[in-house]
Amino acid sequence: MADTDPPGKELPSSTPPTPTKDDGARTTPAPGDGAGFRIGLEDALTPDPGTEDMFVISDNPFAYNPGQLSKILNPKSLNAFYALGGLVGLEKGLHTNRDTGLSVDEVNVDGTVPFEEVSPKGTPKYGLNGDTEPVVKEGNAGALPPPTVYPAGTPYSDRKRVFRDNTLPEKKSKTLLQLAWITYNDKVLILLTIAAVVSLALGLYQTFGVKHEDGAPSVEWVEGVAIMVAIVIVVVVGTLNDWQMERQFNKLNEKHNDRTVKVIRSGKSVEVSVFDIMVGDVMHLFAGDLVPVDGIFISGHGVKCDESSATGESDLLKKVAADEVFAALQDVANGKPARPDLEKLDPFIISGSKVNEGTGTFLVTAVGINSSYGRITMALHTEQEDTPLQKKLNNLADWIAKLGGGAALLLFLVLLIKFCAQLPSNPDTPADKGQTFLRIFITSVTVVVVAVPEGLPLAVTLALAFATTRMMKDNNLVRVLKACETMGNATTICSDKTGTLTQNRMSVEATTLGKSISFGGTDPVLEEPTEKPTRKVERTVENVKSGKVFVDGLGEATKKLIIQSNMVNSTAFESIVDEKQADGKPTEAFIGSKTEVALLTFSKVLLGGELKEERDNATVVQVVPFDSAVKYMATVIKLDNGKFRAYVKGASEILLAQCTKVITDTDKEVFGVTDLTEDDREMLNETITSYAGQTLRTIGSSYRDFESWPPKELEGTTELTAKDFNKVHKDMTLVAIFGIKDPLRETVKGAILDCQRAGVFVRMVTGDNLLTGKAIAKECGIYTPETGGIAMEGPDFRRKSDEELRELVPHLQVLARSSPEDKRILVRTLKELGETVAVTGDGTNDAPALKMADIGFAMGIAGTEVAKEAAEIILMDDNFASIVKGISWGRAVNDAVKKFLQFQLTVNITAVALTFISAVASNEEESVLNAVQLLWVNLIMDTFAALALATDPPAPSILDRKPDRKSAPLITLRMYKMIFGQAICQLAITLVLNFGGSKLLGYNMDDEYEKMSLSTLVFNTFVWLQIFNEVNNRRLDNKLNIFERITKNWFFICINLIMIGGQVLIIFVGSTAFKIHPLNGKEWGLSIGLGAISIPWGMLIRLTPDHWISALNPHIHIRMPWSKKKAAGSGKSVLVGDDVEANATTPVATKQGTTAAGPQTKLSTDEERSFDLPLRSWTSLRGERARQHIRRGFREYLHDQKLKVKDKAHEGNGSKTDVKVLERPRSL
Repeated sequence: MADTDPPGKELPSSTPPTPTKDDGARTTPAPGDGAGFRIGLEDALTPDPGTEDMFVISDNPFAYNPGQLSKILNPKSLNAFYALGGLVGLEKGLHTNRDTGLSVDEVNVDGTVPFEEVSPKGTPKYGLNGDTEPVVKEGNAGALPPPTVYPAGTPYSDRKRVFRDNTLPEKKSKTLLQLAWITYNDKVLILLTIAAVVSLALGLYQTFGVKHEDGAPSVEWVEGVAIMVAIVIVVVVGTLNDWQMERQFNKLNEKHNDRTVKVIRSGKSVEVSVFDIMVGDVMHLFAGDLVPVDGIFISGHGVKCDESSATGESDLLKKVAADEVFAALQDVANGKPARPDLEKLDPFIISGSKVNEGTGTFLVTAVGINSSYGRITMALHTEQEDTPLQKKLNNLADWIAKLGGGAALLLFLVLLIKFCAQLPSNPDTPADKGQTFLRIFITSVTVVVVAVPEGLPLAVTLALAFATTRMMKDNNLVRVLKACETMGNATTICSDKTGTLTQNRMSVEATTLGKSISFGGTDPVLEEPTEKPTRKVERTVENVKSGKVFVDGLGEATKKLIIQSNMVNSTAFESIVDEKQADGKPTEAFIGSKTEVALLTFSKVLLGGELKEERDNATVVQVVPFDSAVKYMATVIKLDNGKFRAYVKGASEILLAQCTKVITDTDKEVFGVTDLTEDDREMLNETITSYAGQTLRTIGSSYRDFESWPPKELEGTTELTAKDFNKVHKDMTLVAIFGIKDPLRETVKGAILDCQRAGVFVRMVTGDNLLTGKAIAKECGIYTPETGGIAMEGPDFRRKSDEELRELVPHLQVLARSSPEDKRILVRTLKELGETVAVTGDGTNDAPALKMADIGFAMGIAGTEVAKEAAEIILMDDNFASIVKGISWGRAVNDAVKKFLQFQLTVNITAVALTFISAVASNEEESVLNAVQLLWVNLIMDTFAALALATDPPAPSILDRKPDRKSAPLITLRMYKMIFGQAICQLAITLVLNFGGSKLLGYNMDDEYEKMSLSTLVFNTFVWLQIFNEVNNRRLDNKLNIFERITKNWFFICINLIMIGGQVLIIFVGSTAFKIHPLNGKEWGLSIGLGAISIPWGMLIRLTPDHWISALNPHIHIRMPWSKKKAAGSGKSVLVGDDVEANATTPVATKQGTTAAGPQTKLSTDEERSFDLPLRSWTSLRGERARQHIRRGFREYLHDQKLKVKDKAHEGNGSKTDVKVLERPRSL
């Protein structure tokens, strides 16, 4: 029978079990058990409604079907676990082995194991259905997709057929037709379609129902068709763009979901893709892992899981070995009293949970859509959310659309009034009048089409998609889209050292063995300790020239001690890699922490140790996993003489402090142990300091022997943690101090310089000691004490008050011996100071800091799955230089949107103004640019320009400026300068051509052909102005080289060639649809020449100093939709184009930027000045004295006068009570 409560939810012993409809099926309570746990097998494997298809598998060679295995965790059920025969039954029934795992050669399973052979006697195969196979209800089979058919010879084909693979069905993408409908489902396009249909109907009537003069073309229907064709083109282009974006994001999601895990196959630990995990696999568990499949815990040390994301259980759940749980259940079944904690025993590993502590292995029982988390995940396929920039642009687009709609309505009213006023004298036929009215309506609607900047959301989507795809090539996997744009404005980076700044290819370069012998560690010291030793101690340890000479001088017992301390006390393991040696044998490599890999390699290559042999021969009693709080790990083994030995490995200065003895006589057959004198301790501390000053990471190794385990201090301790082990972590014997070298990455120094050039302050956060941290930070250019930079250790840092932290952190460059909590405090303080913080992390405990940061970078190689889930971007190569590339691409995204916005607003202003002015001035109420022409212009400025400007890759010069503040406006002063400057130029050229072309160029306006030629010239010139202005908008700053790296963006060149080709084609063959004539060479030259004026005019605008434009009217502040905030205590909106920084800090000059507090928070003087609050607001911020002279409403004025009278009355009466009348808060 199914458990009424999952393990961990033990009912009080005084409370009887809650009666259920299945209580009759319960067995009699065990003697002495009272109301304790009872085994009930009758209902343990009953199919849940809707899951019958999981229980029906044809030709099943296994003892179980997916439905029976799913009952273990539906919910966690000890009854189902017992009904399946425990771990022994699962091994046999799934054709696997807990020690060797699945065979790498398996294709089909040999033989069939019946269910009755592995389950307890009398267990019904299908619960309450007995042994009768459940009937799949009609429509139920559709709940799960049909299984994949695998060709003969496919590895694990039987296993995949029955239990499926560890993949989820892809979310069904929208078809092209669906995307086309979504694109077309726009109010403006629908309105335009209605107008086009009416226009086509009238045109067809005029063409076929009205008599034409001889020789006159019957083409009145063309305009309606042309508008429809233009609408179709807009929809098709938008649809294809959406389709491409969806494909790219699906690829990114696939890349994000793929990762490697460690399983045992044919007795060897190997790494496989998470998609290749099979039911029956034996999988490793490590702290920080995100469990991808369901299973049963085999064995391990101190494994605790956080299942809150999977089950909602907030407490960490300790996992108990399956055999121990089954033995306890067997006792109950045999009539023995149940263990008091039986219902708390939890051998279940649930997918979606996180391993917080410990290491171990488990047997996989469900994968993919059959796993408990798989079905939940299938229901959680969510759409990509809009990023903050997308939301801001959507708001801006709505705002512009409203202005365009207002302009269109005004134009329609003006033209309608003009049309109505001319009706009495209009000699046209009713059909012509109707066509004229319709033309007015179409022109007005087209203004809305031109004004609505639908290209804005497209531009940011294109820029993000392009950037994320290219960032993937630069080893940045973007998990959260908003991080892409936020990254460009990062002001500070808190970086790990190991693997990020360094290569994470560690090797033992120096070793001091006790006080007997050493090698290496004689390089010049890069960083001297700040505190000199009180007395100089003579170094008595012999230093030999190489590791080989060092090993040759060791006795066998000493070698065994070092090998055992490194190989047994380690979580790394040996695995087969793909490369083959010359003799055809597979190459083996160590996998795990790079520090442990270095020690294992040292023990194997120099000392001749074999990892598998050492671990097989050692009897491990208990393991204390590495804890970042205490900086060490420990393993307790049983010795051949019956005693117990605890090996400890970790931070050398911490271990040395707990040692009272040291090994000696290391060259003898049996090493000796002697007391550690104060001189010895001082000498070893100097060794640690010397190693650290040479950028070596120092790792200490020690041990202690016990007569029995657990010792007296640990009696009653059921689970050994680092906190408990501290009770016996004393009187240790020092074995060795290892100096491990992790060389800097070649690209780091250049990347740090790029960050400093970009105004990004880099801080190093490391677990190494202070000297090592300072030496490496100085080597790569982070630590600059000569400019006031500070380095300190975590324990000192975390004891500082908030006020001290705010003063200290702006100058902090190195944080050594730091814990994850120190990193979190650092991130919190930086954010309080107004910084945009990027943080790198690889451990489970880094997750809070990664979540808190504005941008979290997780390590793709060394990072745990929990860290990756908490991060927004994953560094696939763990390289700091990739972060700098991320900054460049982030800025490129923001710049791409601003470039397009600058171009779009210029065309918006020009097209709407030109259409409005020319239509009102025209006798025929027609704009110089008709509806079809405007739709072509709309296509150019929305879709083509978005494609061209959103795909510019970042230039090296993009790092030559400081980051933008969080409150920086979307449209800067330089953008306003360019937008209005170009709009003035374009309007001047087109209006002069339209109204003065007849006189300046000699066109006869009474001749219809020449009149149309002039309008064609205006249209052609207008389009060429946009084409040249698009090139002009490749730059946002005041530099003149607009062609910089243009050859690096072939997309831009191709799009512009398409635009030019389209325009040439329209002029030569589009005469009927666009109402134009082909132009001659002179007119083409004039069009292109006038269009090219955009470029020198743009240079002139750039040469105009920004402060001149700002000084024209310093009181004007253009309100934007996102720049309104409610003032506290008032209902009025206060303009905050640039928020006043709440936490200003005193600038301190440093090498990394203009200020240590955040060089990045200071923009150029011109930009700051252009977006100051209006002078009146600044005056109101200065204080009471300034505010007294600002006249407000009449009621407020009277209220102030009453308060003054009351105050005087109190003073005159000599009131003994000190009554302070509080003035009502005044709004700005």
